[in-house]
Amino acid sequence: MNDAAGALESAYQSLFTVVLIVLAVMIFLCLIRAIMGPRVCDRVVAVNMMGTMVIVTIAVLALKLEAGYLADIGMIYAVLSFLAVIVLTKVFMGIYRENREKNAGGKDHGNA
Repeated sequence: MNDAAGALESAYQSLFTVVLIVLAVMIFLCLIRAIMGPRVCDRVVAVNMMGTMVIVTIAVLALKLEAGYLADIGMIYAVLSFLAVIVLTKVFMGIYRENREKNAGGKDHGNA
């Protein structure tokens, strides 16, 4: 019975390791999308996805290391990630509106 429990624990540890590697690759791919764009919308979504995957990584590490405090850190990171995406969206929406008003104002002056 003890051997079966040890084998199951070993299988879980291997599974957690594989999941962490896959998450690391996915985070790297999102980082590439955040850098390359091409639009601001793509960048914001990529940053949001990276934040979500980091939260999942922290949760998997909490299970792998059997450290309950990591779950608390994951929740705090989730709130900070949400607020960061909201702030980024507000900033980019303000820039978009400002550019749209400049372009609309420039066209009006050219026609007058």
